[in-house]
Amino acid sequence: MAKKEGKKAPRKKVPKELAVINADNCTGCESCLEVCPVDCIEMLTIDRGIVKGTQQWCQIDLERCVGCEVCVHIPQKKTNPYELKVCPWDAIEMVPTEQVHEVVAQIGGPPEYIHQHWDDLVGTAHHLATLRVESM
Repeated sequence: MAKKEGKKAPRKKVPKELAVINADNCTGCESCLEVCPVDCIEMLTIDRGIVKGTQQWCQIDLERCVGCEVCVHIPQKKTNPYELKVCPWDAIEMVPTEQVHEVVAQIGGPPEYIHQHWDDLVGTAHHLATLRVESM
């Protein structure tokens, strides 16, 4: 996962939940990218070969995600019974931080991408899970 440039302060609090994008459901429409208040979502593209072409999906930088849920739904007044979803493909889910490494390993991208970027994806998620458990 490419890290965003800039100064990185140590995390003050690990969120209870983090957003995870199911790469198989993501079409790369960038709806989530437009609403993220901490700019932790990026578009990825890989070449799947001559026959399959390219695959695009968005990915959450777990180190930057604050668990705000804005990428999943637009906050509404408590009196409004309707939820406005951001992703038209229902590709984003909020996952308890302690389980994020398991979920990312399964749905975070094509198997070859996950294997190639295992430390950045699953390792980072596991590290955050450990921090979360230690802070409880």
